[in-house]
Amino acid sequence: MDHGDHLCLAFADDDEQRRVVTAYLSAGLERGERVMYFADQSAPVDVLGWLSASGTDPEPALRRGQLVVTTADDSYLAAGSFDVDGMVTALRHEVRDSLAAGYTGFRVSGEMGWALRAVPGADQLGTYETKVNTVFAGQKASAVCQYDARRFTAEQLDAFDRCHPGAVEAQPLHDDGTLRLVPSFREGRRTLRVAGSVDHRTTQALAAALRTALTWPGDIQVDMTDLEFIDLAGVRVLARCAARLEPGRRLHVRELAPLLCQVIGMVGFDETAALVVTAREATA
Repeated sequence: MDHGDHLCLAFADDDEQRRVVTAYLSAGLERGERVMYFADQSAPVDVLGWLSASGTDPEPALRRGQLVVTTADDSYLAAGSFDVDGMVTALRHEVRDSLAAGYTGFRVSGEMGWALRAVPGADQLGTYETKVNTVFAGQKASAVCQYDARRFTAEQLDAFDRCHPGAVEAQPLHDDGTLRLVPSFREGRRTLRVAGSVDHRTTQALAAALRTALTWPGDIQVDMTDLEFIDLAGVRVLARCAARLEPGRRLHVRELAPLLCQVIGMVGFDETAALVVTAREATA
């Protein structure tokens, strides 16, 4: 994270949310920025507890006004409804006032679950996420908007993700310089992103990551957009994972190089009913 960032955080478990939020808030305080947090599912006292547990004492920052932890009802919904332009203006003033007060920047994070309630104006959240980009772009300010993937639909997550210039990347399951395996979201669905090379050195790492993905609900999505190479043993790991799935579940391998798709067909792995392979479009 740096100044100018407005990122979407889609998360699927509480530990993942807490890790990202704690790191984001703590870093802002350490850098001398003014930090605001708008809680919804979490209570403000819980957020302060995350900071304390990580070794950051929030009390001094609270006393001097550097840290503000409040609720969605007292921020996004302070007017009794969600006012897009009013909220954009309020954040713009917070950035200006924080810098005028001598802070090195401003950062804010909010839990967006309030939008699932019957709140007037909540249907304008997408418009807000697009408009608020201008508050942070090119400014000494940043934001992380949090979406709980267990509560928002895949279609909602995808739509809100597209409103943001970027997304927060989760902690990799494996990263050794040759292969990077990262839980992420693609089109609103939890996805294992594979970047680098799968060979005799990294096949077991891919197998372990797929075992983790097996615990995720629904179909398993594997994004191969950034895959550089995979050997036959790696392809076999994918097929074996698909074969272990319960009836009705599928392993979707997306954006695989066309040549590798042909290899899967040649060795017969495409006969695994639960394995669905989508080829990467050829570029001119």
